[in-house]
Amino acid sequence: MSRCPSGHPNVVKTEPRLDDGTPFPTMFYLTCPRLAGEIGTLEASGLMREMSARLLDDPSLAEAYQRAHDEYLAEREALGHVPEIDGITAGGMPTRVKCLHVLVGHSLAKGPGVNPLGDEALDLLGDWWTGNSCSADWVEPVEE
Repeated sequence: MSRCPSGHPNVVKTEPRLDDGTPFPTMFYLTCPRLAGEIGTLEASGLMREMSARLLDDPSLAEAYQRAHDEYLAEREALGHVPEIDGITAGGMPTRVKCLHVLVGHSLAKGPGVNPLGDEALDLLGDWWTGNSCSADWVEPVEE
């Protein structure tokens, strides 16, 4: 998984079914509030609309995004079969962009070259960490 410079997780890998039985398609979940806020700013800019439009006009981008979707599904299926979300990834894959948080989480968890639009969003964020540290505000997640 991905960690911030302070050593805290940016992304965690989640099971496809929550403890209460709820299906949960988001396998890579962002945990860093600072990163989530920066991504929210990108979302508010209209970037998701632009990316979705490019998927219609750029066959190589659409093909790479489809591969990201297929790999995501295969990895999640290896964690457990959940019929309610069979064939559904998250973030709008493979035909649109619905949530940059999911796509960035996927890119951080798997590394560059897996999710082209997650990689692109990360590039647009630039060096989002410089001058910031969450060490003082970090609260360890509670295990239930």
